[in-house]
Amino acid sequence: MTASRTETVLAVNEDIERLALDALLDRLLTSQKAALDRVGEALPSIERAVEAAVPRLQAGGRLVYAGAGTSGRIGLQDGVELTPTFGVAPEKLVLLLAGGAGATTQAAEGAEDREDQARLDLMDYHPTAQDVVIGVAASGNTPYTCAVVQLGREVGALTIGVSGNPESRLLKEAEFGICIPTGAEVLAGSTRMAAGTAQKVTLNLFSTALMTRLGHVYRGRMVDMRISNDKLQVRAERMVMELAGGTAEEAREALKLVRGNTKRAVLLRHGVALVEIEPLLEQCQGNLHLALAGL
Repeated sequence: MTASRTETVLAVNEDIERLALDALLDRLLTSQKAALDRVGEALPSIERAVEAAVPRLQAGGRLVYAGAGTSGRIGLQDGVELTPTFGVAPEKLVLLLAGGAGATTQAAEGAEDREDQARLDLMDYHPTAQDVVIGVAASGNTPYTCAVVQLGREVGALTIGVSGNPESRLLKEAEFGICIPTGAEVLAGSTRMAAGTAQKVTLNLFSTALMTRLGHVYRGRMVDMRISNDKLQVRAERMVMELAGGTAEEAREALKLVRGNTKRAVLLRHGVALVEIEPLLEQCQGNLHLALAGL
């Protein structure tokens, strides 16, 4: 297998450890900025992936993230945050990391090469054609990640590959490829740097745009967030007051009646009967704009 572009040693960085600290930091930051430019060039690909994913999830599909090492942990982080931020039910998320949960904090030697284990890991969740499988790999040739995406496509799931290598297996296996060619790293082979930054930003854009299209955002607010602490309780009450009027006490009572969901509390404060909220949201596919427009 040919070496990934991220393994290339740039002559300009041969003396990087001898730079003055300010010059070193500037060199590192410059590489991060360049990574963002590569993401900008990939926006049309990200848009196509979001558009394709929306109807699958509206039909009841799940989001499946798959990766190994740094890339896998970045995917894991993006997926984990969708429940508290957008209220996505945990059973609608499948988070696959080569080596299992233990690889979150410790390297799992050889796990990324196990295609057989990758297929077993995905099959444990009985993938369907409604699912959306996202594979993330800087080189685009990580066997574990490619095997998950390959199996996802075999069962008819929507498959998305995020890679920095345009000729990679991952982009060939996936129905939708998002290529972010960040190239050689400042520290040769350290994909936690530019490649990792590009992957994180790409997934941020993809998942946030996807959640927005699925109705989890209203007037720039996270109206399906989970209330898990006092700070978020205050935020939810403020959102209800801003979107539906009333006092903090009235907002608090509305939230209590709908088990802490801001979107439903807003509908309640707009006069929708408690028993009518779920049918209305189902009819409007969770879109608060549509639900309020019909009142």
